Amino acid sequence: MRTSSKAAILGGGAVLAAWTAWGLYSIRSAESIQYERIRALDGVELRRYPATVRVETTAPDQITAFRRLFRYISGANERTASIAMTAPVATNGGETLSMTAPVRSGSDGDGDTYRMAFYLPEEYRLETAPAPTDPTVRLVGEPPRRLAVTRFSWYAPGWRVERRERSLLTTLDDAGVETRGEPFLLRYNDPWTPPFLRRNEVAVEVIDRGSTG
Repeated sequence: MRTSSKAAILGGGAVLAAWTAWGLYSIRSAESIQYERIRALDGVELRRYPATVRVETTAPDQITAFRRLFRYISGANERTASIAMTAPVATNGGETLSMTAPVRSGSDGDGDTYRMAFYLPEEYRLETAPAPTDPTVRLVGEPPRRLAVTRFSWYAPGWRVERRERSLLTTLDDAGVETRGEPFLLRYNDPWTPPFLRRNEVAVEVIDRGSTG
């Protein structure tokens, strides 16, 4: 084997190792919403979630939605106090919030807009979270709820998400579990996480009839 080929292989291996190491670090360091696992149902998990607060926007595309929400957690809110948190790095001129995994996203129903939300850390409630300064961004309180969730890795293009949604709803329908609202996508990783380490979930709220634990 030529020296140049060996160098290319070693270099590629080093890049892959560094990429993987970053992905593992970001997974371990990210704060996630805590939930109680109720039971499994043919590849679907039924979970109980506590009350949460999310910051949400509806935009023409994912990039616009993400940028609006990222600006909010980076200081585009009505408080001037600074809160020391792990991520992101604190900025001047506003309160900096950490972004809690997962990121929620989905269609807004008419096919022309995209809805995305970041969940705030658990110490925030709707009355204590700083109000957004961008009128297109809003705070939404979610009461305690039960979700049915199916998990998958790699990238989450629209066709794969739609296939997972159909499978999830079919499984629940066959089991006699009632749902409320439309399914939505949950992403747990930043854009730089390798696809083989990514955690994605399709979820839908289920109605508690006393039959799911």
